[in-house]
Amino acid sequence: MTGFDRRTVRARFAAAARGYDAAAVLQAEVQSRLLERLELLGFTPSRILDLGAGTGRALKPLARHCPRARLTAVDLAAAMLERARRQRPRFRRVDVAAAAAEQLPFAEKTFDMVFSNLMLQWCPDPDRVFAETRRVLSGRGVFLFTTLGPDTLRELRAAWREVDDREHVHTFLDMHDIGDALIRSGFVEPVMDVEQLTLTYDTARELMQDLRRIGARNASTERARGMTAPRRLAAVERAYERFRHEGRLPATYEVVYGTAWTPLDLPRR
Repeated sequence: MTGFDRRTVRARFAAAARGYDAAAVLQAEVQSRLLERLELLGFTPSRILDLGAGTGRALKPLARHCPRARLTAVDLAAAMLERARRQRPRFRRVDVAAAAAEQLPFAEKTFDMVFSNLMLQWCPDPDRVFAETRRVLSGRGVFLFTTLGPDTLRELRAAWREVDDREHVHTFLDMHDIGDALIRSGFVEPVMDVEQLTLTYDTARELMQDLRRIGARNASTERARGMTAPRRLAAVERAYERFRHEGRLPATYEVVYGTAWTPLDLPRR
């Protein structure tokens, strides 16, 4: 993965906070599927960290699943957390912290579960994220997450390649590489699987507008700076047309689901 400009990532998600929930259709669907997997775990944590919580849309369903759990929401963008405060479950305390996933402001073994929906793809060094997640989880704690795989937005990537050779769509990690990184970080029993979800649009410009609305724009340190010329955008739209099927343009997302556990703490002799 190429490096990201963290300040750019933070600023774009902050700017998108107000209208994020209305535009983040895919994120809501993937979150719903991740919560279903939590139900199947048969695990009821008492301390939950929602890592990359965004506007806090997972807080209420997490509270329903774990009615006695203490909830903590972390996000890089403080503006997102302001929305999360408004969405917190009634009569439930939710702690919030603006922080990077690579440097969490918590002591070791603070949580029983870390829940993270479509955040990891914005972290260029997953080893550091996994090491921090491992650090803040208690013995036999669980890390339940989703991220995006390398086939994500393959149509948009191919259309841009017909226009220039710059990076316009991020490169995402394969699920096998993610599994290896989990093991390096001390997790055990990682389970990874993947599925493809497709959104469709009338035009390629509508797709790009949707990405802008949720803050998911190119933040690579290798990206071209400045505004994209209208003629180049028009060229991308023309190139995208070869993917049109039954009158609609597809946007493919490869969604990776992961579950991993921390080892059980053994008593000292």
